[in-house]
Amino acid sequence: METRVALIGIVVENLNSVEKLNGLLHEYSKYIIGRMGIPYEKKGVSIISVALDAPQDVISALSGKLGMIDGVTAKTIYSRLGEAK
Repeated sequence: METRVALIGIVVENLNSVEKLNGLLHEYSKYIIGRMGIPYEKKGVSIISVALDAPQDVISALSGKLGMIDGVTAKTIYSRLGEAK
């Protein structure tokens, strides 16, 4: 199955949702290339970036599930690698 490289940007405003978010990322861990989290205490949020190499439907499913968590916003950008030419 063809895969895409993507980056999901996540902003966590409800820190009580972190356990659920981490559980979801663990569920998709075989597709995760790397992740970086930055706590921004001044605004009371955490900013997380997750780099993936996964089928398009897997990336979309993860992004959608992340966005459904209370206090979590997720946006995805895709590499042009793997696009139909």
